[in-house]
Amino acid sequence: MLSLWFESALLPSGWERRVRITARDGRIAAVTVGTAAHPDDERHAIAVPGLPNVHSHAFQHGLAGLTERRAPGADSFWSWRELMYQFVERLGPEELEAISAWCFAGMLEGGFTHVGEFHYLHHDQDGVPFAERGELAARVAAAAAASGIGLTLLPVFYAHSGFGGQAPTARQRRFITDPEGFARIVEGCRRAVQPLAGASVGVAPHSLRAVTPPELSAVVALAGDGNIHMHIAEQTREVEECLSWCGQRPIAWLLDAQPVDERWCLVHATHATGAELDQLAQRRAVIGLCPITEASLGDGIFPAVHWRSQRGRFGVGSDSNVMTDAAVELRTLEYSQRLAERARNVLADGTSASTGRSLFEAALAGGTQALQRTAAAVGLAPGASLDLVTLAPAHPALLERQGDEILDSWVFAAGREAIDCVWRAGERLVSGGRHRDRERLIARYARALQRLRA
Repeated sequence: MLSLWFESALLPSGWERRVRITARDGRIAAVTVGTAAHPDDERHAIAVPGLPNVHSHAFQHGLAGLTERRAPGADSFWSWRELMYQFVERLGPEELEAISAWCFAGMLEGGFTHVGEFHYLHHDQDGVPFAERGELAARVAAAAAASGIGLTLLPVFYAHSGFGGQAPTARQRRFITDPEGFARIVEGCRRAVQPLAGASVGVAPHSLRAVTPPELSAVVALAGDGNIHMHIAEQTREVEECLSWCGQRPIAWLLDAQPVDERWCLVHATHATGAELDQLAQRRAVIGLCPITEASLGDGIFPAVHWRSQRGRFGVGSDSNVMTDAAVELRTLEYSQRLAERARNVLADGTSASTGRSLFEAALAGGTQALQRTAAAVGLAPGASLDLVTLAPAHPALLERQGDEILDSWVFAAGREAIDCVWRAGERLVSGGRHRDRERLIARYARALQRLRA
């Protein structure tokens, strides 16, 4: 039994004072408010739920800061992708595991407690499948175990280089599979996550340009009760090529072709139309927004004001992992909308509503749906996994803050520096803002980068 006591905590009912939380086997057993601490309780000042990270390519963390030189001609997502492909060509199983483990630890330090890993690196460096098709998926699972983060593993189906079943390029050889091979990868993923508490497996058709319609249906059928994630409408070029292929925009085509529902998380959807968003909201799908990466790649600005007006659901993800900071993802989302709308506090839930709390609670609910649809509860409530972040009240940005002022100041003035401790499934993994295995994981990460850059 674990017993924690907080001066204030953000519960599903709102902010409460003098909160006692008890947990057993990693799950919250009881929450009591307005109570004194028991002698054996561990005491902290401020508690908020850990946030889900709906979209990550952990290995890309090794590229952070290495793509900031202008490419010849127009520099865009497509030129960045070539640099990423070059990095992938040298990445071995050990390097993948080491980079992922440190990336996941950094997510925990940044306030994320569960990650959806969009895993598309399946084969050896020459493109030949491993004898165990789930070899690299098992490395991702091992990285999650080493860090302690919760994992929803999303094996990616990738078969083509463009709409209409175009042949893949040589640099895509490590991603490419067919439906039969992919089914074996999914089986390997399910074996790999079995030892991990609270882990699950979904499926992820990479994008409409990477699958044919029959392949998409075959992949969706493999999901079972799991979640389905997919990149869509991220770049204007993708929309234009889809129109050339079928006469429809990507999201419109998907809505006609597949039973999109609450199992689906559509990642980016940057160039969605209002009509498309209206239909997605009606179908209760989640949009996976990655504001830092979308800004880094110059993708564009998602129409979040319209989406929220339809009560659309969203989660946030760290995607390329140039930064792993839950608060900064939320901040970047709001600031992008301010630039687009030339207004302030545009994603607040109403007049006088806290923007930080509006963003946080929406990302918590949408992210949980996108990664753990069958979760017993959301946030700090009985039955939920004890995934919890404490904030340091002595941080200058949090001095004299109460209630929603805490979230506003964390999101818009502090970020990860204000995080003190992080628990995941009842286990404290971060103390004083540092992961318990930080030095060991960084040393392993450093060795991996030395080999890759030799």
